[in-house]
Amino acid sequence: MVHGRVSRLSVHDVRFPTSLGGHGSDAMHTDPDYSAAYVVLETDAEDGLKGYGITFTLGRGTEVVVCAVNALAPHVLNKDLGDIVGDFRGFYRQLTSDGQLRWIGPEKGVVHLATAAVLNAVWDLWAKQEGKPLWKLLVDMDPRTLVSCIDFRYITDVLTEEEACEILRQSQVGKKEREEQMLAHGYPAYTTSCAWLGYPDATLKQLCSEALKDGWTRFKVKVGADLQDDIRRCRLVRNMIGPEKTLMMDANQRWDVPEAVEWMTKLAEFKPLWIEEPTSPDDILGHAAISKALAPLGIGVATGEQCHNRVIFKQLLQAKALKFLQIDSCRLGSVNENLSVLLMAKKFEIPVCPHAGGVGLCELVQHLIIFDFISVSASLQDRMCEYVDHLHEHFKYPVLIREAAYLPPKDAGYSTEMKEDSVKRHRYPDGEVWKKLLSAQGN
Repeated sequence: MVHGRVSRLSVHDVRFPTSLGGHGSDAMHTDPDYSAAYVVLETDAEDGLKGYGITFTLGRGTEVVVCAVNALAPHVLNKDLGDIVGDFRGFYRQLTSDGQLRWIGPEKGVVHLATAAVLNAVWDLWAKQEGKPLWKLLVDMDPRTLVSCIDFRYITDVLTEEEACEILRQSQVGKKEREEQMLAHGYPAYTTSCAWLGYPDATLKQLCSEALKDGWTRFKVKVGADLQDDIRRCRLVRNMIGPEKTLMMDANQRWDVPEAVEWMTKLAEFKPLWIEEPTSPDDILGHAAISKALAPLGIGVATGEQCHNRVIFKQLLQAKALKFLQIDSCRLGSVNENLSVLLMAKKFEIPVCPHAGGVGLCELVQHLIIFDFISVSASLQDRMCEYVDHLHEHFKYPVLIREAAYLPPKDAGYSTEMKEDSVKRHRYPDGEVWKKLLSAQGN
């Protein structure tokens, strides 16, 4: 029985100085410090359980998300957890439809990132009280209850509540076998850790070699800053991994539409499965034009990590603008909104390959994609989940990768909880790590 009144909400600005090693660097984000607005929910329940939620940021600006979380706090404080999850759609809409706060959204940008952090904490607490990992909480829900967590506003022209229920009902067939398959073999992953744009060739070669030894067969390379450099680096990676293994490319929104087509035509010789975020994440028709132009070359378009909300995904699907859909556990409005996107992707038969390049994103999104396979898509065709090998040591329940696959988490919750010492040391600007760095920089 879900219970307890939310008695406290705290939020922390937690940053890791990843820019010092070039980790996470790409054509648009050259010096990211992987960071999070980290929310902790406490209730008056006797079990003493807490809910932990994160949203992912890149350093500067995390303090703005923290402010937005505090602005949303009155919607959560003194609410009964049972009432929240009993009318989750209503609670989601309350958070996203605050008559004043929505003006700085609506359902996009900082206020939506803050919404994700708060809701991620609620889901973590719900799963913990039920004693299940989040993926299992979702898998065990009956279709009607699951659908009641989703706000269908603005997407009913593509997906109605009844259609969503029907998709879930049809996917009941073989569900038990698919759950057993996940527990035995895990969900297929690909690695981005080898080829960040800021890495020198020696590092790239070393990491590629190690990944191959560890059984990785799918690799992603960052591109978009300099064409000749891209050609050289893509050739290096393709030669190392061989012709049979899968290669993807990611431009992180660097190009205009004609430039994307021209650039990728020149990189086509390296046989990429997809080009990710070739242009502005808001340009639906631009993505559609690129997708159409690159189809004859056998290159698909992938996007989603910076899609504001379910409405953008709806339009991308309607416009046939993507071949691979990339949900993000912290960009959209938590599990609630991601559920609507997974169901729309199923209706359009577009494979979901989640984004997970960031602190905690692997920990969270593994739950969503494992649920998707068991209860929605029922397919692994052209599907894989991103993996980056950074900062897992700071989490209480880190991801477990075996033979290039995510093994389903066994611990109750959403895997969002960070180690207390890590939070304390990396809190900005007063944590020990940042005190030393800022002092060294003379700030």
